[in-house]
Amino acid sequence: MCGIVGYVGEQAATPLLLDGLAKLEYRGYDSAGIALAGNTLCVHKAAGRLSVLENELRGLSLPQRVGIGHTRWATHGAPTDQNAHPHVSGDGAFAVVHNGIIENYTALRERLHDVSFVSQTDTEVIAHLLQHHFDGNLLSTVRRTVADLEGAFALGIVSSHAPDCLFAVRKASPLVIGICRHGVLIASDVTALLPYTRQYIPLADGDIARITRNDVTIFDKKGKMVGRPMQEVTWDVESAQKGGYDHFMLKEIYEQPEAVWATLSPRLNKGRVVLDDVIFTDAQLAALRRIHIVACGSSYHVGLVGKTVLEQLTRLPVEVDLASEFRYRDPLVDSSSLVIVISQSGETADTLAALREAKARGARVLSVVNVVGSSIAAESDDVLYTWAGPEIAVATTKAYSTQLAMMYLIAIHLGERLGRLGEEEVSALTAELKTLPDRIRTALRTAARLRELAKRYQDREHAYFIGRGLDYAVAMEGSLKLKEISYLHSEAYAAGELKHGTISLVETGTLVVAAACVEAVAGKTLSNVQEVKARGAEVLLLVPEGAATDGADHVVTLPRVHPLFIPSVEVIPLQLWGYFLALARGCDIDNPRNLAKSVTVE
Repeated sequence: MCGIVGYVGEQAATPLLLDGLAKLEYRGYDSAGIALAGNTLCVHKAAGRLSVLENELRGLSLPQRVGIGHTRWATHGAPTDQNAHPHVSGDGAFAVVHNGIIENYTALRERLHDVSFVSQTDTEVIAHLLQHHFDGNLLSTVRRTVADLEGAFALGIVSSHAPDCLFAVRKASPLVIGICRHGVLIASDVTALLPYTRQYIPLADGDIARITRNDVTIFDKKGKMVGRPMQEVTWDVESAQKGGYDHFMLKEIYEQPEAVWATLSPRLNKGRVVLDDVIFTDAQLAALRRIHIVACGSSYHVGLVGKTVLEQLTRLPVEVDLASEFRYRDPLVDSSSLVIVISQSGETADTLAALREAKARGARVLSVVNVVGSSIAAESDDVLYTWAGPEIAVATTKAYSTQLAMMYLIAIHLGERLGRLGEEEVSALTAELKTLPDRIRTALRTAARLRELAKRYQDREHAYFIGRGLDYAVAMEGSLKLKEISYLHSEAYAAGELKHGTISLVETGTLVVAAACVEAVAGKTLSNVQEVKARGAEVLLLVPEGAATDGADHVVTLPRVHPLFIPSVEVIPLQLWGYFLALARGCDIDNPRNLAKSVTVE
């Protein structure tokens, strides 16, 4: 959930490191730092946004051509200068930047009892271990150090013992190498490489790379020299920039029609669903008894939608678990289970741990991720990529929508293969899927009205979202978006549960957002609207075209869509609502406090 960059080449490293860190600041923004290699290491770091570090470096002469950089999201220790990366060994000869977590760092600190630690981080032990293990050979030093570490991590390492070289290490945390015309870069996300190259090498789990200006040598976890295939970034460089929008989040909200179509179109073929290389044999389907969906955050909310859609179309029981809870409850998972794990980054630590638990119990694991070569993708039996493109804003929008689209595809495919859906039903459902991008575009037209309403409610400190069935699942995502970026306290409730306690919180002026797009239960939800109105609430109501709007203060009308696909349209105004309220409240929308894009610690 932090950002790593590194450079070896013909040019001064500092400008490239700072540029790369700027591209990765969405991954962590509590502090930042760089280490430049030479006969002695030159280290600069500062708490706060990257601009603080940039101001400190302005005017300094920094000609070094080898360096590493880091932008941090605090896990161990507060965001201070001392806790910022890079961390340096006691003799000043080694500097390291680190993403992930060192699970045995306390034991390692005790082992290094004669070392004076200057930070509260788990990372600092790595720098001191490098000094401890140094035997004159940097490669063996790095190997012996990595062998001591437990956990998930990506490392960038430089040393005054070899000032023309840097090392890159990956264990269950992403790290890529980019080769450009004037040198070699490393980064925890290809976004940082794009100004210089589209060609990159994703390191495999356990790899150690020794990198000089003219050479990249990769060793696998067994110490064997290996080649890793070069890959190419296929999305436009401009897709990682704001493209004229005020914030990445707004840009990504408006990219959803195209992102959903990019997810759907390759898998729709002549009225049927084709799931890439995912193949279920007749015997496997006959043995399938239960489906589990495991995810965190917004992806968990996708899972709640997926449960309804899968149960409707496959008639199999579906359980949805928070990944952070799944492996601790002794789940009833075995070889008759299909476990679907959902993660935007493919690196979510809790989800990765749940995946491993499911596989250990004999389940088949199908992952839905957005990042090719990610840890979750690599460890799954099958993987489906959402093709959403890079999502920079911390609060997810298009990743959520493309994950929804993927759940529809999986449900239709399994429903047909299990004999629960006939050819005509499949054809009708796939035809409806093809209309989703246009329906989403229509839903985006609610933006102007929601922007004006947000100004009216910007000073409220509490909001409640209510709905039933799929409306409730989407209400949960709308509530999360609001609290994530506007810092306004928000809760989502199944509308029928209000009278069982929560309605006591409703008073004059309370803001209630009611979702009533599922027509089968819309009348019930409107009765709940009347209940909160009777207690003084002000209600913003979401309904399909032509539906009743009894009692609402404000109405947002949405295009009609197949009942199972309602979430794809309904979530759009809720994303916009959260965005515009955060904008009106003056919040840092793309980088909300205390949050990070990719959660790689449990």
